Amino acid sequence: MSRRISRRTVLRGVGTALALPLLDAMAPSVLLADGNTKRAPNRMAFLYVPNGVHMPDWTPQNDGLGYELTPTLEPLAAFKSKLNVLTGLAQDGGRAHRDGPGDHARALASFLTGTHPRKTHGADIRAGISVDQVAATKVGQQTRFPSLELGCEQRAQAGNCDSGYSCAYSTNVSWRSDTTPAIKEINPRLVYERLFSSSPAKSANRELRDRARKSILDFVMSDAHSLQNKLGVRDRRKMDEYLTSVREIERQIERAETEIPVPPEDFVVPAGIPKEYDQHIRLMCDLMVLAFSSDLTRVCTFVLSDEGSNRSYKFLDVPEGHHEISHHGGNAEKQAKISKINRFHTEQLAYLLGKLDAIQEGEKTLLDNSMIVYGSGISDGNRHNHDDLPVLLAGSGGGTMKTGSHIRLSRETPMNNLFLSMLDRVDSPTERLGDSTGRLTEVDA
Repeated sequence: MSRRISRRTVLRGVGTALALPLLDAMAPSVLLADGNTKRAPNRMAFLYVPNGVHMPDWTPQNDGLGYELTPTLEPLAAFKSKLNVLTGLAQDGGRAHRDGPGDHARALASFLTGTHPRKTHGADIRAGISVDQVAATKVGQQTRFPSLELGCEQRAQAGNCDSGYSCAYSTNVSWRSDTTPAIKEINPRLVYERLFSSSPAKSANRELRDRARKSILDFVMSDAHSLQNKLGVRDRRKMDEYLTSVREIERQIERAETEIPVPPEDFVVPAGIPKEYDQHIRLMCDLMVLAFSSDLTRVCTFVLSDEGSNRSYKFLDVPEGHHEISHHGGNAEKQAKISKINRFHTEQLAYLLGKLDAIQEGEKTLLDNSMIVYGSGISDGNRHNHDDLPVLLAGSGGGTMKTGSHIRLSRETPMNNLFLSMLDRVDSPTERLGDSTGRLTEVDA
């Protein structure tokens, strides 16, 4: 029989505090008025991919539960029952509204805010608070970090990046206020240090640990062994799995640091970023899962590539830049290459969902207790349209959302209606966000 322990329990070592996953021993011993035990917290994450998608290979033909996965969505087959394909959502803030070109900058800046960014490449940027930061402001004090902002690509935060729009719009999806973006971190090493180091002020302890080539786990294992003696069989197994996953991430980061080629003497290489793009994405996904399972945060954004990215996908036999071929002009060969890129991205989403679904939280999984939005602020990269956006919603928000369907919504349904429904489920009810017109009741269980 497990002894009850606090949800705030951490494993401590020299200069280190390691949060724990949700254990059965942390559950309350009393029932709520409705006869249910206290539910695990809901989490929300938003994953962004740039330049739109090839919609014919994305959108299912049939609606409802009986829909068939399209070529781009096939990698998600194992999670079909736990996700929805949402067709018909729009972000009007991404449109020109007499501001001329700049759809890529507007797409990312409006994706989570539902606002039209001010056209400027000066210091007077203005967008709007994003849905993740609304939640972070309201419930962020319940976790060590109100939110976590991740990415795999980082441009400048100033200057002209898209037809007179500041680079801040093209690189940031999360906005703490109208004028302040939440800058994402692209270095897994720095994310890891932020999550699992007790205090930035204790750099001397971190340097000592690095010199000794010890991992964070080496410093907390004594505390871990003591705690495990108080746990039941299921919790001990869960602890073993968790500590193993922490160790594996440390090893991945170490491998990534050693794989970076020697640069020219005048070039400073950021340590800790994997050489291969898919490894970079998956390592960030691993960190997100660890942060959620440890309840270090319940809110996360992840920009897989900045909007307008012209990254080459040579490993997919697509040597051209992504943005370049997104302007396909109806060329079938270019469209096929875009679909290859789109499918690669959904394969990475499948990896994340698999990691989340493998972690049990009572009778549900971490995926069940999450809401994962995946999509782009542009529909077709050639048209630069901001309606009929490619959007997926995975997880059921603790069983409060129905899943497993292709839900075809009325055209021009504001995407922020979905965000209002999500905010309700993380105890952050909001009456209006951006151009919202109400809740998206179509996802209600």
